[in-house]
Amino acid sequence: MIPMVMTIYETLLQVILPLTIPVLVGALLARYRQLDTKPLLTLYLYFLSPAILLDTLLTAEITLDDVYKTLGFSLLNLILLWALALGLGRLLKLPQQEQAGLTLVSTFTNSVNYGLPLVLLAFGQLGLDKVSVYVIGQMVIVNTIGIYFAARSHFSVKQAVRSVFALPAIYAALFAFAVRSLDIPLPEGLVGGISMAAAAYSPVVLVVLGAQMMNVSKVKLHPEMTRAFWAGMSARLLLSPVAALAALYTMGIDGILFSVLFILSCMPVAVNSVILAERFEASPTMVAKCILWSTLISFPLLPVLISLVH
Repeated sequence: MIPMVMTIYETLLQVILPLTIPVLVGALLARYRQLDTKPLLTLYLYFLSPAILLDTLLTAEITLDDVYKTLGFSLLNLILLWALALGLGRLLKLPQQEQAGLTLVSTFTNSVNYGLPLVLLAFGQLGLDKVSVYVIGQMVIVNTIGIYFAARSHFSVKQAVRSVFALPAIYAALFAFAVRSLDIPLPEGLVGGISMAAAAYSPVVLVVLGAQMMNVSKVKLHPEMTRAFWAGMSARLLLSPVAALAALYTMGIDGILFSVLFILSCMPVAVNSVILAERFEASPTMVAKCILWSTLISFPLLPVLISLVH
């Protein structure tokens, strides 16, 4: 018991505390300086995100077996979470909009702008290598299946494909795979520049996360959405770890790949979920509140989960 408590304490100090500093700075800047996150989001989406994926994938210690297992886990875990959200929605007899919001809350985690810095601090470069394929898969899934979950009546396959190929990170990943497959040496200056940009990823996206949380905290939850809110929180914080474990054991995943995939599957609700919810009227207020509270609860919860699988 004592060793586990010490591990949790060390994780809080060495992993969660460094992460909370830029998050807190972002929240304070949003509160007292009305920080505009749109330019930072553009910087993150079109420069920092491709840079960290390119930097990681060019040297990542991953095998084809890792790739197959990661993709298989991603799809199986998505199906399990979707089934849980559908079951909860029907059990509670939620309206269509709240059902769509519940599905977004249940299925998509903040694995990019919160998960990547967390994995790097908790599991090191090898952990980051292992989750690179998962992160790329999540970007594709959110911009295809995520759109479908948010608005089935508005869903367009053409629109979904366009949204995926509008992401620079996809091209960065394809470039990295091509370079590695053809064994093409890149100039040291280019590699150094990519690494320098990748190093800026974590602080910038965590500041954006803090600012977004502050903005979300101002949103008022309507009383009639309370059931959907608690269903979403239960699915994300209580049921998602169970679904992740089931998918991991089914796929026969072990070692550090098991640890990092489990932790990313237990992350709080993805911030992108509220963007889809607002665009397609999938109960954005409920989704926003789930993002805020699942993120706040994750600060003490994640060290416990990390200590169990590290």
